[in-house]
Amino acid sequence: MTMRISMRQLAAGLAALQLVTFAQIPVAQAAMIDTPQVLQEHRQAVDRQQLRAMLDDREVQRKLESLGVDRAQVEARIDSLTPAELAPFHQQLQEEPVGGSVVGIIVLFLVIFIITDMLCATDIFTFVKCVR
Repeated sequence: MTMRISMRQLAAGLAALQLVTFAQIPVAQAAMIDTPQVLQEHRQAVDRQQLRAMLDDREVQRKLESLGVDRAQVEARIDSLTPAELAPFHQQLQEEPVGGSVVGIIVLFLVIFIITDMLCATDIFTFVKCVR
């Protein structure tokens, strides 16, 4: 009889353990993804890749060095750009002729850096003071 009670207690304990274990498993959620959303995410990845590729240009590297900006900081900032910040770059990349002025895009990029520094979102340039 004690054997039967201990088996019941063991079975009840295992059932409770199984319930607790399965209750902690997250539920998978699946949804349809719109084609424009996929295209936008792909475009953003391509835009980031194009901006990183521009950093390989010697003229751009000299300009960044003259401003005292480290390439690693620029690459980190490119990776952290929001879609709204990336949109002006995409527009300018589309308007520029092939092999066109890369410096114009870098100047736009630096202006955005300066604005984000002034808004205290980044701290890249030491000469830009936060407006707080």
